[in-house]
Amino acid sequence: MKFTFLRINMNENFLFALALTTLAGLSTGIGGIISCFAKRENYKFLTISLGFSAGVMIYVSFVEILQESIELSAKNLDGKFGEILPILAFFVGIAIIAIIDKAIPQEDNPHEFSSMGDHASKKLMRTGIFTALAIAIHNFPEGLATFISAYSNPQVAIAIAFAIALHNIPEGIAVASPIYQATGSKKKAIFYSFSSGLAEPIGGIIGFLLLMPFLNDVVLAVVFAVVAGIMVYISIDELLPAAETFGEHHLGIGGFVAGMAVMALSLLIL
Repeated sequence: MKFTFLRINMNENFLFALALTTLAGLSTGIGGIISCFAKRENYKFLTISLGFSAGVMIYVSFVEILQESIELSAKNLDGKFGEILPILAFFVGIAIIAIIDKAIPQEDNPHEFSSMGDHASKKLMRTGIFTALAIAIHNFPEGLATFISAYSNPQVAIAIAFAIALHNIPEGIAVASPIYQATGSKKKAIFYSFSSGLAEPIGGIIGFLLLMPFLNDVVLAVVFAVVAGIMVYISIDELLPAAETFGEHHLGIGGFVAGMAVMALSLLIL
């Protein structure tokens, strides 16, 4: 995607951009609703959906977000530094979420559990909240990109928003499924999935009103790389281990591959 940052006024394009960005972001709620159709103790569905979500997040991180970051950085910075900066930012993202992971109080070791007891439920709840955090951070710059694209070229933006909506549905499943399994509350699961998507229109509005004078392609490249690192860490540290624990190994792998396939298809549509 190419972004041109201009001084612009609030008009019909602004309202269109806001509506399109909001619809794309809130599609995470569709994933949340889908996840609540399964029975609470349907471990097979949980396993597949966790693996699926990990596949979505890892594929989009390496194939789309990180590549976009490297491309933006290389075009705007001379020499090897343009290629090195996104890689450094990627590992900074991993470090950030790892520090947050360690800083959150936890009983015993939340990474080791084998049944749907109290510790397992807490672990799943934590997994859902962490995933919501990662997706919200991801959706913030994504919302800015969608908003600016929609304002400057509405026809192109419709295709972009459609692809992002496809991205967000499985991301909503990634948030809602563990929370629903942990609490049994459909309201909480759907609330968190919708909330993670709200970061998209918020990111667009803040970027439009406040951040545009300070934004450039290099800053955006760093943000994308950091987000990619966060999403990869969440997938490897939270989603895949949970999928492995609560179901058959091959179900989790099958979900993982299916998630990558769906994300690949959505990127081809874009």
